[in-house]
Amino acid sequence: MAQQGSVISTISRPVAKPRMESVPNQPRRILVGDDEYMVATGLANMLKDLGFQVIGPATNGRSAIELCQTEQPDLALLDIRMPEVDGLEAAEHLFKALGVPVVIFSAYSTPEYVAGGTAAGVFGYLLKPVDQDQLRAGISVAWGRYSDYVNRNSEIFQLKQRLEDRKLIEQAKWIIVERKQLSEPDAMKTLQRQARNNRRPLVEVARSVIENADLFAN
Repeated sequence: MAQQGSVISTISRPVAKPRMESVPNQPRRILVGDDEYMVATGLANMLKDLGFQVIGPATNGRSAIELCQTEQPDLALLDIRMPEVDGLEAAEHLFKALGVPVVIFSAYSTPEYVAGGTAAGVFGYLLKPVDQDQLRAGISVAWGRYSDYVNRNSEIFQLKQRLEDRKLIEQAKWIIVERKQLSEPDAMKTLQRQARNNRRPLVEVARSVIENADLFAN
């Protein structure tokens, strides 16, 4: 069993598309979810002393999910054993549905729990009890891993988006070829001219052509 306060790496490969905006150097707003009042209060106080804005505490997993939906925190700290919805199930929903990364904060570190965190898309695992320095380090490590994840997946997303844009432009070009009886180069020039004249991205013009095929009808 790992020592208390240590950070257990639980990086997974979630399927959700992360938030693609630029990730700041550190989180600002952190949600706390723990059904033990004294533990949750102590954790919230330490976070406030570290300069974070605290959301909650939520006393169960369902409440944690509802708070994330309304308050949109940057990161969530969740206990595993909570009523209604446990921490691992809540963590999976928070990241895969809402794009909120999670650090598990628990007294339990069995292989089953750690593996469950990995499957849920958890970015860090802190063992109770934890002091303020360990909490700061755990959040910093988890946030760094989340930033790396977003950067990697942002590049993949952007590549996929460029490929999709090319498909739309090609489709629009062939609509113009057929409707205007133009060559491929001239059809592309027509798209580009429309984009310049209307000060719109080429892919937006292409999408308009596809949505309204009569736009370039004779």
